[in-house]
Amino acid sequence: MTAQSRRSFIGTAAAVAAMGFACGKSKPSVSILEQRDTAPGGSLLTAGLIGCGGRGKGAALNYINAGPNLEVTALGDVFQDRVDDARKSIMEEGHQTVPEDRCFVGFNAFQKVIDSGVDVILLATPPHFRPEHFAAAVNADKHVFTEKPVAVDPAGVLSIIETAGQAKTKGLTVVSGTCYRHQKQVLETYRRVAEGAIGEILSARCYYNVGQLWYSDREEGWSDMECQIRDWVNWNWLSGDHIVEQHVHNLDTIAMFLGEHPVKAVGFGSRMRRVTGDQYDNFSIDFEYESGLHLSSMCRQIDGCHNNVSDYLVGTKGATNCHDTIFNQDGSVMWKFEVKEGDKEPNGMYDQEHIDMVTAIRTSEPLNEAAETAESTLTGIMGRESAYTGKEIVRSELLKSEMRLGPETYALGPADMEAVIPIPGKGKS
Repeated sequence: MTAQSRRSFIGTAAAVAAMGFACGKSKPSVSILEQRDTAPGGSLLTAGLIGCGGRGKGAALNYINAGPNLEVTALGDVFQDRVDDARKSIMEEGHQTVPEDRCFVGFNAFQKVIDSGVDVILLATPPHFRPEHFAAAVNADKHVFTEKPVAVDPAGVLSIIETAGQAKTKGLTVVSGTCYRHQKQVLETYRRVAEGAIGEILSARCYYNVGQLWYSDREEGWSDMECQIRDWVNWNWLSGDHIVEQHVHNLDTIAMFLGEHPVKAVGFGSRMRRVTGDQYDNFSIDFEYESGLHLSSMCRQIDGCHNNVSDYLVGTKGATNCHDTIFNQDGSVMWKFEVKEGDKEPNGMYDQEHIDMVTAIRTSEPLNEAAETAESTLTGIMGRESAYTGKEIVRSELLKSEMRLGPETYALGPADMEAVIPIPGKGKS
């Protein structure tokens, strides 16, 4: 292992287990229920963007639009064209100019952005790099917005948990990209469920079944490493597979409503139509909780199939879609979120998470979501590993594993990583 020794890894696992993390007893909470339409004014807050792809550019603009006196003043990415593209986007859409001497390229660009004097770090690289970048940002006393998921393996999850604790001690704000926690409709629904609207929760299900995501065919002149990073959503070591990278939204929403995380996972998946990388394109997982409750989870990325992105809880008094509606036992609507006449439509959740972050910084309200997102990330990893191996995955055992995905060192050139498609079980294939 690279970021931490085996002894440190096990020590952290033991400490986390003692806090209830390993057995799923940690109680997720919603940080902000009363939201502002825009962040309050204050002195200039500058941000540095690390990872200048599509989501990074979006996060930079969300930050700029969150309130007054907010600027993005530094950019970093492995590739020059991504930095140039983000710089252009910020100029044209954000109406700000990032100085050329504050635009950094290479695997060490993240540290240069952190060292550039900014107040806030926006992390939007492929998830594999998140634990190292998060640790460096917090070590430099920076507030952080980190995209989801926050890791791709148990070692990364534990690193995030440890760094989140350090950020809390330092009084730093950390907001993660599990954006449903910042959507007004979801929060209003959550509030009512937490107050007992559907009674004791008996079962849960969540789906992220959509079409194929983007991919990048290899171009002439690309090294192995460049090819994989430019095609990162299709490589397990970079994204964690789509059950971790995308379905984490649903897994985190269920965690928020249930107030606990599963302790076991059994499931399956396969690769049918994905054309690059080493990942599956569908998963079906049964997650079991310490209470005996089960969560049925599905996710799929294949064109031409029935799509369904949703969450659903059934309780002793009713049910909810975890988004904007609560139902009676007979299926009739008990309550539905509606914007009253004359009221302002809620902000989009991508904007709202940055409004909430800046609000927390400027009002000194405690806000640190990293550990909760790490736990939801681990749930996705549990499901992935069960499908890859065909075995039951126990949360506490997974935390003790030595699994760390990816290379030992980073350089644009040949990649000593064979693309192997997981095949579960035994027998002819």
